This record gives sequence, C-alpha cells and structure tokens, in this order.
Amino acid sequence: MESNRGINGFAQTLLKWFETYGRELPWRETSDPYPIWLSEIILQQTQVKQGWDYWQRFMRRWPTVEDLAAATEDEVLREWQGLGYYSRARNLHYAARQIVERGHFPHTIEAIKQLKGVGDYTAAAIGSIAFGLPAAVVDGNVYRVLARHFDIETPINSTEGKKTFAALAQSLLPEASAGLYNQAIMDFGAIQCTPQSPKCVVCPLQESCEALRTGKVGQLPVKEKKLKIKARHLIYIYIRCQGETAIHRRGEGDIWQGLWEPVLMEEGRRKMEEGRGKMEEGLRCVAKGVKHVLTHQVLTADFYLWETATKPELPEDYIWIKEEDIDNYGIPRLVDILLNKLHSTVPSV
Repeated sequence: MESNRGINGFAQTLLKWFETYGRELPWRETSDPYPIWLSEIILQQTQVKQGWDYWQRFMRRWPTVEDLAAATEDEVLREWQGLGYYSRARNLHYAARQIVERGHFPHTIEAIKQLKGVGDYTAAAIGSIAFGLPAAVVDGNVYRVLARHFDIETPINSTEGKKTFAALAQSLLPEASAGLYNQAIMDFGAIQCTPQSPKCVVCPLQESCEALRTGKVGQLPVKEKKLKIKARHLIYIYIRCQGETAIHRRGEGDIWQGLWEPVLMEEGRRKMEEGRGKMEEGLRCVAKGVKHVLTHQVLTADFYLWETATKPELPEDYIWIKEEDIDNYGIPRLVDILLNKLHSTVPSV
C-alpha cells in the first residue's frame, strides 16, 4: 500500500477501514435516492441513534416520495415531533412536492441543491451515494478528521475555513468510489476520530496524523466563538372549556415555525396582555420553571390551567379544538412535555 501521507493512501486507508468498521444502516442497503435523501435530512443536527427510529417511521408511513408529497404539513410535523429544527420537516415536505412535480429525483449536484433544505453537504451526500457523483461531503466529522490529520488551525466555521476544507476534501476524493469514500470518512469521524477520546492508539492513520505527532489532537478542529445564548421565559395557559382548548400556529421568524401551541404570554408579546387579568384569578399552576435547551436559546416555561365555562375572547389566530384532537397537530417538544404534566396531574373530565 502507498504511504498514508499520499492522497491516494489516505483514501485507501479509509476505504479499507470502512470495509471492517463501517456502520450497517438501512439506507445504505439501497441506491434509491428517496430513502437516502430522507436519511440525510433527518440526520442534519441529529445523531444516527435517534434519527434511525424517525427514518423507519417515515418510511413505514410514506414509503415513496409520492406518498410523502401527498401528506399534509401538519401530518409531517407531527411525525417529526421531538427531532427539533422543524424547518427541516417543512423543507422535506416541500421538496417532496418539488420532486413529484419534476417527475423524477434530480440526479446532478446543482439540480439536487435546488430542492428545499438541501445545501452543499446534503447534495454531495445524496449525489455521491445514490448516483456516484464525484462530490466530496464536508460535515462535522469530516472537518475533524481533516483538521487533525493535516493540522489545520483555520476555524471551521469561518468563511476561509469552509473554503479551505471544501477544497481539501474534494482533492482527496477518489472519484470512482465517491459514495463509499464519503461514507467512510463520515463513519471514521463518528467512530474512530471522535470529538472526545479518539482511538488514536489503534488508528490506521496514526503514522501520518500531524495532530497526533504534535500533540494537538484535543485542540483541533478550531471553531470561532459561538453566538450568544438567549434566555426566554414563556408562560403558557391551557384553557379547558367544555371539552375544548385553544391553540394557535406559530408564525415565521421565530422558533417552531408552523407548530401549534396553547395560549402564550411572553415578555415582549403584548397581544395577550389585555386578557391576562381576567384569566389570572382562575389559573391553576401545573408546572413552573420547566427548562428546555435549544441551540442558541434556553427556554424556561411556566404552565397554567384555566378551566372556564365560557370561551374567552382570543386573538384571531387562535382556534378551538377538542382536547383529545390535539394529537392531530404538530406541537413543539416543550409543549408536549407540558401537556404530559397536565394529563398526569389534572386529567380531563
């Protein structure tokens, strides 16, 4: 075998490692672009262990892209519940309709990138695995492997870093085995060259790894400072009125776009303030200080029950539904947690 320091040797070593240690995943057992695309969208911001169950549920419920396109957005959001980053679900549904309108799954990198929610990484993954297109993937695992092996200190989330790593990844790609290689380097980062406690002692690239040679494994890759974390305090009021409750769909420009929630009062939101005084006398506290952590926000929620015989006047975007029908609506994970607390302490009558 060629030296691991050579480009061909690097790829060959990863491909050989992949033959023995690569993960057995159901979407790798097909070249059908639909399940491959579905897996890539689900696994954005989601670990394989969690995403696997969601992928199976989606495939059972919507086995073809035509089935998914025919679903309603609420059905898709409901099935997605708990995965977070709900824009992925909305984009998935929109893209399914794009594909059906085209009459086939796009099979060039540029055409795949025209699908809603598909960027450079996802297009390269789908294109290389499903169609053998020579496009290198660059995700968190790839950044880590390349930064350590080649001792690159350029921040991976900087403009310069993204260009540097994309060019390097493409230069290392064996075009005849693009799909296998992309899967190999991603698995290598997930299993061997892990963020914490990488298996350097038994690494097949240890002789050529610059970070291992210079003692910098724990320092790479480099990231620029994260965005400031925002704290928010949410006050939810679950209105129970003759077997019905009021919910509204969250709008654009904030978390959980398109999902449904009970009456909300929050600092900075004034449209519910006028009715708050009337509610407060009959409010029953169900939970206080429930913490929910998002990527750039930490939410703390208080949850109240208000039982009334008369429906209060609410803003126009609220609708009344039967309490038992709330499972038919896509709701944020935090609201699901709060409703479970309600049902376990104050069941409906």
